[in-house]
Amino acid sequence: MNDITGKKTTLRTAQAEGFVFCQPETLRRIQENDLPKGDLFGVAKAAALLGSKKTSELIPHCHPVSIDGFQVEFEVLEGKNAVRIQTTAKSIGKTGIEMEALTGVSVAALVIYDLLKPVDKELSISDIKLLEKKGGKTDSQITKFAAGSKAGILVCSDSAFEGKREDGSGKTILELLNEHGVETLQYNVVPDEPEAIRKNILEWTKLGLDLIVTTGGTGLGPRDNTVDTIREILDQEIPGIAEAMRSFGQDRTPFAMLSRSLAGRIGKTLIVCVPGSTNGAKESMQAILPAIFHAKKMMRGEGH
Repeated sequence: MNDITGKKTTLRTAQAEGFVFCQPETLRRIQENDLPKGDLFGVAKAAALLGSKKTSELIPHCHPVSIDGFQVEFEVLEGKNAVRIQTTAKSIGKTGIEMEALTGVSVAALVIYDLLKPVDKELSISDIKLLEKKGGKTDSQITKFAAGSKAGILVCSDSAFEGKREDGSGKTILELLNEHGVETLQYNVVPDEPEAIRKNILEWTKLGLDLIVTTGGTGLGPRDNTVDTIREILDQEIPGIAEAMRSFGQDRTPFAMLSRSLAGRIGKTLIVCVPGSTNGAKESMQAILPAIFHAKKMMRGEGH
């Protein structure tokens, strides 16, 4: 199965539908509840619920998903000589729930077929498809804010500045931003000196960047100056961003609680300070991308 440890826990929803086509006389018997095997929709609904819960056991690469809400609806369509099945599934988790919605439709369709086959020899199941899915990194309502944004990356590290170690965190941040359609216009490595950090940040905010990410200097070491330096020049701190990064990291390592990661804004530019380790920087950015770019609209006075 794919590794989903880097994904955020979010509300995810999916809707699916499918059709069982039959003869007009069969539709009449459905409406009159005149079937040899009894209650059609009650049994089909129960089967859809049971089937959706078994999805990960039936589909090899599906992760087990907590199903937090599941609805099944049926509609008799006389004009199409069909029974329409629609499922709506909800889950708060790390991966989508569309397969559970589709499995529910499929199992319900099979049960309807089974219950109708004594009275109809021309049944067919068709057009099972996903109608909609929301949540996660592919949610268009979230990803649209990141596309076309401009960013800068500032690596704050004595050793990287002196060439004693290769910069890994800055390159990782660059890759993650690129994945979300964000263009990195500025990239620099500076020593852990407050004046060098302050100078770069203030110069870059004048360029109209939407986001500046600093990496390094968020720990408890004597040369960890980034957070204290940037806090002094912020117009406004945004504690929820730092909380999200630490919470995400804490699920992966107990050391995340020692991070002093910071976030805020200067004018209309977001400033985010992430750890200097490659893993720490990666996980921090995974926690906030792409939703952080919703702040652009808010800072421009365009509401939520």
